[in-house]
Amino acid sequence: MAEENKTLVTELVLTGLTDLPELQIPLFFVFLVIYLTTLVGNIGLVVLVWMDSHLHKPMYIFLSSLAFADAWASSSVTPKMLVNFLTENKIISLLECMAQFYFFGVSATAECFLLAGMAYDRYAAICNPLLYPVRMSNRLCKQLVIASYTLGFLHSVIHVGLLFRLTFCKSTRIHYFYCEILQLFKISCTDPSINTLLVFVFSSFIQTFTFTIIIISYVYILSALLRIKSENGRSKAFSTCSAHVFSVSLFYGTLFIMYVRPGSGTAKDQDAMYSLFYTIIIPLLNPLIYSLRNREVLVSLRKAIKK
Repeated sequence: MAEENKTLVTELVLTGLTDLPELQIPLFFVFLVIYLTTLVGNIGLVVLVWMDSHLHKPMYIFLSSLAFADAWASSSVTPKMLVNFLTENKIISLLECMAQFYFFGVSATAECFLLAGMAYDRYAAICNPLLYPVRMSNRLCKQLVIASYTLGFLHSVIHVGLLFRLTFCKSTRIHYFYCEILQLFKISCTDPSINTLLVFVFSSFIQTFTFTIIIISYVYILSALLRIKSENGRSKAFSTCSAHVFSVSLFYGTLFIMYVRPGSGTAKDQDAMYSLFYTIIIPLLNPLIYSLRNREVLVSLRKAIKK
């Protein structure tokens, strides 16, 4: 009888970043500018690589694929957040909530594997330049990109599929700015232990596996850079890799805290700040980090502007 009397939730409320009415409009314009800049930067980079045949190389194929993943991640979260800044009714349906997490999960998982592929690409280019065309051909690069997105789709399908075993009746309020999966577990009236365990296991494996590839690649890269006698050559190689290292540090740092240590006891505001980094800030920074430090991309951009 107790089970029958429960009212199952089909609609949820995203409380957002703040409840203060005076901050809603300013935050709307701030995040609107960030979102538009993110789209222009990332989609622009994808189009630039696609249009310029000089950039049809593994490094830039990976870079454009990463830019697409960043645009996808931002677009899965930001539009709904912008709408909620302007409305008092911050309702989101349960299916829409699951879809939002699904699309974000695809992009985040794909980005992990893409960053690992980019690290291997830099290892092959710097440590074995003569064998680089063999070790990292355009065909292999495209296969790795397809595999990254395929694994992203499969990973998200598992978690979203398991969400259907949960029922939500405790509360309709998610104290967050998007449908983050750990926040959904908190309002479930079904025991989410299996879901939590699988999030931890899959996230730990994916992040540890890809991060290990990145670390090993850069250990070899650093060793090779230290053997370069030419100061100019060493500086150029460091410049190429430093952007990748910076992006990886930001991305993996926040993901490790959120999903590999879900029971670490971080405060709600801290969790929201970490989520802001990997959903909104990093997609904004990545095209700036990679493009402004890459001579070929800048040359191609100047040509496109002149045309």
